[in-house]
Amino acid sequence: MVAVANPAPFLFDADAHVLEPPDLWDTYLDPAFRHRSIQFRKNAHGTEQLFVDNQLILPNCAAALGGVELDRNQAMDPRSPLGYLDGAPRSSMFGPDRIAQFDRWGLGAGLILPTIGIFWDTQDNALANAYCRAYNDWVYDFQAADRERLVIAAHLNLRDIAGAVQELELRLEQGFKGVFLAPERVDGKGFADPYFDPLWARIQDAGVPLLVHVIVRTRRLVTGFVGDWYDTPANRTFTFALGAASQVMPACMAMVMDGLFDKFPRLKVVAIEAGCGWAPYAMDRLDEKHRHFRGFDTPLALGRPSEYFRRNLWFVAEPDERTIGACLDLVGEDRLLWGSDFPHIDANLDAPSLIRARVSGLSEQRQRAVLGENAHKLFAL
Repeated sequence: MVAVANPAPFLFDADAHVLEPPDLWDTYLDPAFRHRSIQFRKNAHGTEQLFVDNQLILPNCAAALGGVELDRNQAMDPRSPLGYLDGAPRSSMFGPDRIAQFDRWGLGAGLILPTIGIFWDTQDNALANAYCRAYNDWVYDFQAADRERLVIAAHLNLRDIAGAVQELELRLEQGFKGVFLAPERVDGKGFADPYFDPLWARIQDAGVPLLVHVIVRTRRLVTGFVGDWYDTPANRTFTFALGAASQVMPACMAMVMDGLFDKFPRLKVVAIEAGCGWAPYAMDRLDEKHRHFRGFDTPLALGRPSEYFRRNLWFVAEPDERTIGACLDLVGEDRLLWGSDFPHIDANLDAPSLIRARVSGLSEQRQRAVLGENAHKLFAL
C-alpha cells in the first residue's frame, strides 16, 4: 500500500488589514453626509492630511498608515513627501490583488480588518452610522473577489445599540463573519453594562466572534495602562510594543471580571494584535488575586477567571512569538491563531514563513491548529 501524504496545513491570517481607498467615503457615504466625509487633503506645503467630518485628525505621515513595503524612517518622517497611496500595496485595496497575494503566501483565507476605521471617532450617531455603513458596503464589494477566502467583519456604532443591531442583521445576511470591537469603554460604559446586552445577545446567537483590535484615537486619550511615559514624539518601539497590548489586555480581562461571559456564555471574543504570551500570565495573575478578593467582586459562575480564557477567548499570536507552545499548553490547543498585520508599517512581508518556522517544532496537530484549523472552526469556514 502506498502511503498518502497529509495535505498541506490550511493557513489563515487572522490580522489581514485593508487600506481603505481614499475616495471610499466620498463614493459610498450616504449623499446627505458627503460634505462630512473622511478625506485626505494636502496642505499648503503639499503634505497629505487625514480629515474626519472636516476636522484634522492626522497632520502628516499618511504613508505610515500602511507602509509595509517602505523604509520605516522615511514613512514616519513628518517632513516626508510620501502620501497615503505610497504606503498602500494594491493588495491592500483591491480584492483580486489580495487573492493573488494570498496565493503567493500560501494562505487559504484571511480576516479582513479596517485601517482608517480604527482612527475615526464621532459622537454624532447619524454620521457614525453612515460611516459604518459606507465601510461595510465597500468591504462587502472588496470581498466579491472571493467570498470564501476573504473573511469580513462588520464595523458598528456602539453609541447606538438599536442601530448597531439593525446594521448587524443586514451584514449577517450578507455573510459577514465577525464584528470589529474597539477596546475602550463607550461613554463610560464597560462591555458588561446592560446597555450593550441586545447587541451581545444577537452576536452570541449568530455565533460570530467579537474582534478586539487596537485603535488609534486623536481627539481624546486612549492609552490603556501605558500612560504618559513619553512626551510627543513618543519612543516608537515603546508605543508599538505596548500600544495594542495596553488596550486589548485590560479590555478582555474586564470582560471576564465584570461577568460578561456569565451573561453570554457562548459569546466568542478574539484578542488581535496583542500577541498570545500575555494570556497565561493574565490567567495566573487574575486567579491568584481572585482568591484574595473575590468577595468584593462580581461572582463568577465558573469559579476562576482562567476558565473564561479557555472558554470564551481566543488569541492571535505574532508570527515570530516564542511563547506559542507554552500558550497551547496553558490556555488550550484550540485557543490560538496567528496574524500578519499586513500592510501596516510594523508588519513583516515574511510573516507566513515566520509562523511556519516558529511552530515547526510542535506536533503536527498543534501546527495545523495554530496555522489555520482553529480559525477554520472559529469562523465556521
